Amino acid sequence: MTASNTHRDESKPSPGGRPQGQPPRDAHLDSTAHLMNRISSQLGSQLSLVSYRRAARRPARALVLVAHGSRDPRTLATVHALVDTVRELRPGLPVHLGHIELNEPLLPETLAGLGDQEAVLVPLLLSRGYHVKQDIPEMAAASRVRARFAEPLGPHPLLVDALYERLAEAGWHTPATEAERRSSGVVLAAAGSRDPDAAVDTGRTAQLLAERLGVPVLPAYASAAAPTVPEAVRALAARGRHRVAVASYFTAPGRFATECAAAAPWIAAAPLGAHPALARLVLHRYDEAATAKAPASRPALATA
Repeated sequence: MTASNTHRDESKPSPGGRPQGQPPRDAHLDSTAHLMNRISSQLGSQLSLVSYRRAARRPARALVLVAHGSRDPRTLATVHALVDTVRELRPGLPVHLGHIELNEPLLPETLAGLGDQEAVLVPLLLSRGYHVKQDIPEMAAASRVRARFAEPLGPHPLLVDALYERLAEAGWHTPATEAERRSSGVVLAAAGSRDPDAAVDTGRTAQLLAERLGVPVLPAYASAAAPTVPEAVRALAARGRHRVAVASYFTAPGRFATECAAAAPWIAAAPLGAHPALARLVLHRYDEAATAKAPASRPALATA
């Protein structure tokens, strides 16, 4: 009895001309190409990682926070607290402080200590004005620092967040009735400037705050501009609004903030101080200037 299946000679050539059971003639080449591709891919990944790590090690442009300066010791303490908060929010970022006047270190001293480094100067100021347009650029021009200039802090929604919370801390609450809403108002008390751009910026902040609160917000000034806080309070009273709060549009306690608060007929909020929203705004202004495609040009110097 014979087997139904005959024995196959696996060594015989297949119809394609290759012995059956043996790898294709180019299998070795395929394996080599696959191996080279894997090596190239791994090498590319490693080189990308090296480039990323080198970029991560590249020193960031220093942040120079430019404060005005004050004889009130509470102001300096507040500014230092804000600097600490900024450092906590952005570990590893070199953060320096310089004052325009009255407090140490003065801005020229801070810039001298940086040599020819790249730095972003962030004004701890709430609007455009002489200090932003004239003083800060002149001090930077006299140094060797390769400076970029950030915008002043205001106007910006983060400032409105801080103003709202300071008012709430002082006792402000959303009017519960239509009658209460019609009798309520807020005076946004700011330092004041002769520069018309400063009034535009403060007015914009007042508008944003009014939209947040749902009641009128009038800007008023401690000096150099009108109306004063008492005048703004009277203007609101003339419109039947006697439940008037004063929002303190100052970065820190000081004489102006104290005088404006004293004119409040109802409640007065504390200055912005080291509010976390202010620290986030400082970093936002820094990032805007630091990541600009072209170096920010020096602001045009104001005429005397």
